[in-house]
Amino acid sequence: MNHRAMLVPVIACMVMTTSAYAAPQISGRQLTVGAADVQQYLDGSFPRTQKALGGLLALDVSQPQLTLPEGSRLDLRFDLGMSAAGSARMPVGNVHISSGLRYDTQTQGFHLEQPTVDDFRPAMAGAELDASTRSLLNSWLADYARREPIYRIDPAIAKVMGVLQVKSVGIQNGRIAVEFNQNLGSLVPQGLFDN
Repeated sequence: MNHRAMLVPVIACMVMTTSAYAAPQISGRQLTVGAADVQQYLDGSFPRTQKALGGLLALDVSQPQLTLPEGSRLDLRFDLGMSAAGSARMPVGNVHISSGLRYDTQTQGFHLEQPTVDDFRPAMAGAELDASTRSLLNSWLADYARREPIYRIDPAIAKVMGVLQVKSVGIQNGRIAVEFNQNLGSLVPQGLFDN
């Protein structure tokens, strides 16, 4: 079956379905997504909670703030809160992580890759990120990076990407950039996703 012949109706449907998603930009073999679009997706995906000790302890992660510096790693800040056995949430502080990126064809999204905690600002002066909270945070980060995307591509667009091989994922000019093994311009009608 000719994949390119199938793409024309799929792409035509994308024009109608992309209203909930900002259109990515396509140039040659590269597709890029802007920081504002990723931030909007993150805002709709948080807060999140990581439970431990059979639900007796809960780490609340909220208020994601994304920065896309040039290179291969993004910066992400979160507010952390903690509650125990149904008690009220106590603010813990703000954590800064950096992370690589990967594109996952199954979730059709961009995931954190090898995230690291780079900085912590406590909610109360003199407080620190204790070992148990850090362990719970690292556990949440690993699970989140494995299962949840920081941004999901519109399913119709992802179908086009599904026939291609991802060569690299990085950050260029404040945008997440995916490089493919083929020229996207030959698969996508010219100008369809121009902003």
